[in-house]
Amino acid sequence: MLKAGIFIDMENLVINGGWGMRLGAIRELVEAQGTIILRANAYMAVDSNRERRDPEYREKSEKYRDKIRMAGFHIVEKEIKRYRNEDGTETVKANADLDMAVDALLQAENLDYIMIGSGDGDFLRLVRALQNKGKRVDALAFANVSSELKREVDYYFPGSIVPGILSIPDNAKHQKFRGILQNVQGKGFGFLSTRTGFKVTDIGEGIFCHISSLRENGESMSNERFLELSKRSAIIEFEKINAPKGVQAENAVVYQASS
Repeated sequence: MLKAGIFIDMENLVINGGWGMRLGAIRELVEAQGTIILRANAYMAVDSNRERRDPEYREKSEKYRDKIRMAGFHIVEKEIKRYRNEDGTETVKANADLDMAVDALLQAENLDYIMIGSGDGDFLRLVRALQNKGKRVDALAFANVSSELKREVDYYFPGSIVPGILSIPDNAKHQKFRGILQNVQGKGFGFLSTRTGFKVTDIGEGIFCHISSLRENGESMSNERFLELSKRSAIIEFEKINAPKGVQAENAVVYQASS
């Protein structure tokens, strides 16, 4: 089995659609690639000053960190720093990119597979360096993902459609699914692909999606917008119905990742 390491930029994922993600499902995803996990690091900002002043905030923060540890992750804390600008405004920074990159490079000596949990294009050089060492490097993210990072990694997992990582709300009547809009023909219809499991090959394709069944912010859309969504592999949340000509998407909406 491949020896694996997981390196997650918590701030990047949480503010870009990953709020409420199940870290245990990310471990399951990595294990499904034929690996045994040796390292699992979660890099996160810590505001020690606020925690000292605000007991309620401290309690919530500690519970959040305990939840991450219970999912099998080692937490690497990055202290928040505040800077006073010339105009009197305050800038808050807690960038863990460098810490994460250095740890990944050093710990990769004993690893075969690395999962990067971030959509930040600043990790491009890290990905290339790891690949040059003969490592397989995959990435998982949700929204605002660098297109270069998607192309550079060996495989990119859109976290919003990987089963179990984010919950999908159901109404009382119909189960909802998420898929990627593809193969739009410019004739008012296209097809959706979904993930049916954790393996790279676990892809379900061919779910018919007509433009009349799709809404964005409650509004219908033009063919031009429909085509644009396909080109950027937009994620669609929908219900499935079995029609005479196959599975179709109904009550579909353009998925908006929450933070």
